[in-house]
Amino acid sequence: MSAQPRTILTEKAPWGLVLLLGSLTALGPLAIDMYLPSLPSIATSLHAPPGEVGVTLAAFFAGLGIGQLVCGPLSDRIGRRTPLLAGVVLYLIGAVLCALAPNVWLLVLARFVQALGGSAGQTVARAAVRDQFGHQMAARVLSLLILVLGLAPIIAPIFGGYLLLVGNWRFIFMFQAIVAVLVLIASLIFLKETRTHDLRAEARGESALATFRYLLSHPRILGYTLSGAFNSGAFFSWISLSSYLLIEVYGVSPANFGWWFGANAAGFIGMSQVNAHLMRWHTPETVLAKARLASMVSALVLVFDAFSGFGGMLGVIIPLYITLGSFGLVGPNTQAAAMNVDPGRAGSISSIIGCATFTIGALISATAGFLHDGTGRPLAALILFMIVASSAALYGLAKPSQVHAPV
Repeated sequence: MSAQPRTILTEKAPWGLVLLLGSLTALGPLAIDMYLPSLPSIATSLHAPPGEVGVTLAAFFAGLGIGQLVCGPLSDRIGRRTPLLAGVVLYLIGAVLCALAPNVWLLVLARFVQALGGSAGQTVARAAVRDQFGHQMAARVLSLLILVLGLAPIIAPIFGGYLLLVGNWRFIFMFQAIVAVLVLIASLIFLKETRTHDLRAEARGESALATFRYLLSHPRILGYTLSGAFNSGAFFSWISLSSYLLIEVYGVSPANFGWWFGANAAGFIGMSQVNAHLMRWHTPETVLAKARLASMVSALVLVFDAFSGFGGMLGVIIPLYITLGSFGLVGPNTQAAAMNVDPGRAGSISSIIGCATFTIGALISATAGFLHDGTGRPLAALILFMIVASSAALYGLAKPSQVHAPV
């Protein structure tokens, strides 16, 4: 096995593009994290049991996954700009419908519509990055996007908790609509097309089904996709069970929930910026080959503390945050490595990544609440399972330790 080729990057970070694409990508997480503190009040207001309210989260994940299957191939064929703008408009409509929903099932439908719109930012922004940059630089820019994206889980639940102090849960969705308007205006002014005419014409000559069939038969694409999806599944486990763990088990107030929930993002953001720095000298595959196993150790400590009770709340929270922080070395690199396999089909690959990720998220959010037993054990076990599955896909299918020259 030969050493990975090393290329030293000297390009400067395009911060204007990072801020714009990061804002588009953050619409989805904003819609998830901001309303988490309001789940109990939604149940009370709409006279719905917690299980039915949990379906609103599952519907959002499902919408993100399904929408990306459409947005990715569409952006390969007609370009990146139009699907992104249409997605923001649909997200805006969904947010307004959420704020006006008279019952839980119309809220579920409105959340699904909102997610369909948010899926464009999730998928197309990644493909737009790959359009403009080579392999290592694309991974670096994707890591920098997390600097913007990572603000969502820090600010959103905190702000959502305080909005509940001055109003009700409907205020949260109206705020999301206002954010969507601002992002739409910025996109109309500054967002440029990144997909070339020739590549669009080439994509239109191939059916979407044929593209997906080819991509899903490629072991490296499948390996990186599943590794990233299961990696995100660990974070979705935390999203789904965080309010139960912090508020019900450890007695954190809803107003302070956001501070605890958002604190984990500091480590995630920090490690993503370490990854951006590493991309100056290493390929994403090099970092992935070493980083995935490291998170296994902290996940095992998390399971031990959760099942033994060692350390109480901090015994669970500290290894949990360390484990989630390691995702900053995994998420951007699995995305960049997958799209590097076939850069000409970056939009379709990005849609597969997104669909797999949010399908797992939907399954977790639909079932995690039923696993809650008043302790941190279900969350710890779910996170360990997801990291083991991520590692199996990475080392078994993608095999990042092999030489994959950057393109």
